[in-house]
Amino acid sequence: MRVEEPHTFHAEGERLDQALARVMGVSRSRAQAWIAEGHVRVEGQVVTKPARRLQGERVEVAPPPEPDSRVEPEELPLEILYEDEDMVVVNKPAGMVTHPAPGVSRGTLVNALLGRWIEAGGEPVRPGIVHRLDKETSGVIVVARHEAALRRLADAFKQRFVFKRYLALTEGVPMSTTVIAPIGRHPVHRFKMHTGGIKARYAETDFEVLGEAEGRALVEARPHTGRTHQIRVHLKHLHTPIWADPLYGKPSPFIGRLALHAYELRVPHPRTGKILSFTAPVPPDMAAGWEAAGGGWPAWVQRAGTIR
Repeated sequence: MRVEEPHTFHAEGERLDQALARVMGVSRSRAQAWIAEGHVRVEGQVVTKPARRLQGERVEVAPPPEPDSRVEPEELPLEILYEDEDMVVVNKPAGMVTHPAPGVSRGTLVNALLGRWIEAGGEPVRPGIVHRLDKETSGVIVVARHEAALRRLADAFKQRFVFKRYLALTEGVPMSTTVIAPIGRHPVHRFKMHTGGIKARYAETDFEVLGEAEGRALVEARPHTGRTHQIRVHLKHLHTPIWADPLYGKPSPFIGRLALHAYELRVPHPRTGKILSFTAPVPPDMAAGWEAAGGGWPAWVQRAGTIR
């Protein structure tokens, strides 16, 4: 069992569960569980109501012991865009799950990073997932190498100090516009998200059409929030679903997987605060699919295998 050190902090104007999740770098549901189990004190008194509004009081949290990580390291190929003692940036291939989940214990990005670090003689620390990409989405993803970096990077994402640029191929040509449409769980299909769904939360995405070909489009998407399936749901909302989207679209003759790529990420370094920018060239399957459909590329877009 791994025992977390007790932690003390002050917060004002936030719900207890929100402040706890932010400071400790954990999910809100996990923070709520700690509160319900009596692991959190406010001014020395155990508080079990996650909605309590803090007014600058001292909060003490003693996280319960956690089972040791059972994620197995694996030697899997990875394209590393950047790496230092605090963080690693990877060009995730389509088809790779970000982290282990029920029914998926091997072949994930976390397994691959553990294998890489152990092979290099590094400490066997479980990578801290800051944000996620869907299994079939390729492109740039940043991972923290320790708890402090995880908290700082997670805060940067929460405070919207990051810039994310995706490229998508769509059936139909959407407007170049900003979509502001809250996203929640689909009321019938539990694996789907939906604009205005259950417990919908604010979601905002900028879209710009970069090219058209026979009623299809190459679209740049810049999400300002990080809701599950946000770009996919917002493009479906515009009646222009992404090619080969198994949840919100239909199969495509040009590509065998979701045609969505996390092209660029700009993020403040968790130690220095310096803004770093990372680009992952468009992978061959998306490049070939768009060209087969008759599409062309803006001069600034890099494709895998091309010489710039």
